[in-house]
Amino acid sequence: MQLSQPMCQMHPPLASSGAATIGDTVPRPLVRTYRAWKGNNEFCLGGRFIFGPDGKSIVLTIFLILAPVSVFSAFVARKLLDDFPHHWGYAILVILIVLTMFVLITLVLTSGRDPGIVPRNAHPPLLSDESDGSANINNEQTPQLHFPRSKEVIVNGVSVKIKYCDTCMLYRPPRCSHCSICDNCVERFDHHCPWVGQCIGLRNYRFYYMFVFSATLLCVYIHGFCWVYIKRIMDSEEISIWKAMIKTPASIALIIYSFISVWFVGGLTVFHTYLISKNQSTYENFRYRYDQQANPFDKGVAENFREIFCSAMPPSKNKFRSKISIPKEPSEASGRRAVESLSPMMRKTAGDLELGTTVYNDTEEEFESDYVDEFNNDEELGKGSGIGDMPVDLSRMLYTEGGQRQVASFLRHPLERDRKQNGD
Repeated sequence: MQLSQPMCQMHPPLASSGAATIGDTVPRPLVRTYRAWKGNNEFCLGGRFIFGPDGKSIVLTIFLILAPVSVFSAFVARKLLDDFPHHWGYAILVILIVLTMFVLITLVLTSGRDPGIVPRNAHPPLLSDESDGSANINNEQTPQLHFPRSKEVIVNGVSVKIKYCDTCMLYRPPRCSHCSICDNCVERFDHHCPWVGQCIGLRNYRFYYMFVFSATLLCVYIHGFCWVYIKRIMDSEEISIWKAMIKTPASIALIIYSFISVWFVGGLTVFHTYLISKNQSTYENFRYRYDQQANPFDKGVAENFREIFCSAMPPSKNKFRSKISIPKEPSEASGRRAVESLSPMMRKTAGDLELGTTVYNDTEEEFESDYVDEFNNDEELGKGSGIGDMPVDLSRMLYTEGGQRQVASFLRHPLERDRKQNGD
């Protein structure tokens, strides 16, 4: 009996009478894309909103916004309604509500939308001639194919380096980076903001800037009218500023709170205004990418602002609500049945292939195999295997730096071992 099919191509696998095979065709159910998503994101409303793994932090952010607004409305703005002629006091409360709603809307648009996620590849890209290298395994020269870790592309006449992402199995576009928190590659990656629980990237950066800018205005608004209310108390009762402040402890708390908050959101507003004027991201600025060379993305201050706020929003590359079929995962029991008729070492190797226990490895290392010596044992091979004393060479391996290892095993002709023993 001679087997000519390589073990790495066991599709369909060996069939036995009266037993179901792994390759049986079974209709696979269709599920929404967001249910099979490989990133660390969380989805709401049937995939209509996408958040980061820390998306629940948006609840804390909303509380930090609504709490001072509520206190200001109850203890300050309400007292100022009748202090201005022609009912202008009501405008204070109306502006407060409109500004607060704008802050909350931009917060949700920042946190709950696709920031510009680049879809993962199901398989690594095809290797080109740039792949090189070889491995010496069991004294045999075997090709060891590598993905170049980086490539260079020309952007506006400037050479820009792009890197290969092992997780997403693709070469990242310029200005794209992989977020370790969300586990996604994001276009024009700026940073991951824990306060909104989302990456800030190409598709939500303008909303993020509008959020921090409007939050700064809200802090200044509350801070300013708290002092107005204190001044009103001073004038109406003709008392000092300290006695007036004692009469309104809510105003004192809001003044302190808004003063601290404005340094945070106001500092972010100033910093990102500078970044927009230079057409840089936070990630690029912290890595000092353009200290030694010109920024190929800088188009001038006016054009840079127009690009952020007036350009068309690129559509999402992911359809989270579309239906896809999930590949069938072979069970452990079916994997065992498929290799029952093989020798002990063949059963171990094939079982590992089917169950995926030795397929992936994130580090590039040498592989040392002792399979050949075990397969040279005639007694072990002859017991219940049906393949007699045919030696098997499992030393052929191809793997990439992306971490995907494929074992290519084949069976040699029985006469080959005899030729080695006779010294041919």
